[in-house]
Amino acid sequence: MFARFTPEARRTTVRAGLLSLDHGRTALDEDMFLLALAESWPVADLAVTPEAVGAEIRNREAAKGRAGDRALLAAIGIDLDEIRRRLPARRDDPLAWRLTRSRLRPLNVTLSGPAGDLPLTARARKVVEVAVSTGDHFGVTGQDLLKGLLADGSNASVSILRRLGVDLRGLAASIGFLHRSA
Repeated sequence: MFARFTPEARRTTVRAGLLSLDHGRTALDEDMFLLALAESWPVADLAVTPEAVGAEIRNREAAKGRAGDRALLAAIGIDLDEIRRRLPARRDDPLAWRLTRSRLRPLNVTLSGPAGDLPLTARARKVVEVAVSTGDHFGVTGQDLLKGLLADGSNASVSILRRLGVDLRGLAASIGFLHRSA
């Protein structure tokens, strides 16, 4: 699937996976795509910072009463930071990662690389599928990933953007994802 991704979109997707791992998660969800986009894509004009998105993600997890996978693993003596120090040096290299769909279960998409395998949640898979379908002959871009996030108005990323005061309709129109009627 990565064959159609621009280097920028590939880096963003891998970064989203690494952020998931850094948060102690066992799957890649759409909120990590938003955090990765906030770090790498010029979302500054939206006043969306990685710090603000990260704080919203932590607030959502705390509101649900989840300590997160990192805290659960720490409770049984597993130090994720130590595990990461022992991982191969190419952990951040986008070319060392691949995004694959299962042949037997086509709804299963996995991001695999030096840090391990991360299945995509249904909402994260939708982000990727919308991005691939909206990408042009130049390939899938970070802007296409943003379109994928905006495609499902009920996902966590859209909720985070709303709480941060982003005009979602204006954002969608600005990236050509929403055509205003005449």
